[in-house]
Amino acid sequence: MIKTSVILCTYNRSAVLSQALESIATSRLPSSFEWEVLVVDNNSKDHTREVVEGFCTRFPGRFRYLLEREQGLSHARNAGIREALGEIIVFTDDDVIVEADWLYKLTAAFSHGEYAGVGGRIFPQQSFSPPRWLLSEGPRQIKGVLVLFDLGDQPLNLDRTPFGANMAFRRFVFEKYGNFRTDLGRCGDDLIGNEENEFCRRLMDGGENLRYEPSAVVYHPVPPERLTREYFLQWFFAYGRANARQNGPPPSVWGIPENYLAIAYRTLQWLFTVNPSMRFYWKTKVWMTAGELLELHRQPANLAGRPNAASVK
Repeated sequence: MIKTSVILCTYNRSAVLSQALESIATSRLPSSFEWEVLVVDNNSKDHTREVVEGFCTRFPGRFRYLLEREQGLSHARNAGIREALGEIIVFTDDDVIVEADWLYKLTAAFSHGEYAGVGGRIFPQQSFSPPRWLLSEGPRQIKGVLVLFDLGDQPLNLDRTPFGANMAFRRFVFEKYGNFRTDLGRCGDDLIGNEENEFCRRLMDGGENLRYEPSAVVYHPVPPERLTREYFLQWFFAYGRANARQNGPPPSVWGIPENYLAIAYRTLQWLFTVNPSMRFYWKTKVWMTAGELLELHRQPANLAGRPNAASVK
């Protein structure tokens, strides 16, 4: 089977990192399956290096440690891509627990030659009970903020972006389309994201097919601090900033930029909607549009809406 590299980027999470690595280390795989785990440390100040080196000692030749000093998740992922040995590049997070057959199920989907990438299912680690104000089902659900991804029990062609906690790509797509944009993606405590969305959109715009594989399952924690309105509003504000960086200035209607019209409409919906969960949904949209407007105001000359050579290396 094609050699596979699992890239796991981490930053100051040594307390939970060992659980993630242990679950990957105990994966059930055929003896012929050639694979490695490359842990990219993005300047952690805790015991991350000692944790990873412990796994390197326990599983020689299976785990590798890489330090990436340029801060930011996209920098760390791109460093992992450069150093990975595999023809299949798998990404997961430093706080997940993977099912024993996760890696086999995720990469087996590449036996269907038409797929350039695969995204798997992401469940919450604990029993998850959404608060009343959170729309967690339907076309306006916003639980993706919690890094949960579930499109049902059947495999299908993706028309949306998988999440970085559970996704894989053939190596050639990075050679053909470039790496993750470094002006997008988490950096320290900054919640700005969209690097996965922007990268997968490049692939889909290029005619590549992505597959949803429901049998490849990881469990992602939903810490209490993320189940607050304040966190959701901060996340959507950062999401709006990322949208502006990704897409550039919006078109205008009668000379008025669309996002100015959008924030007025969404504010009215927020103020006059009675249903609590719908009311909060519209509030997140207001915060998102405010983030877009702020970013467009701050960096109008840099927002071309497309990657440049420097940002996708």
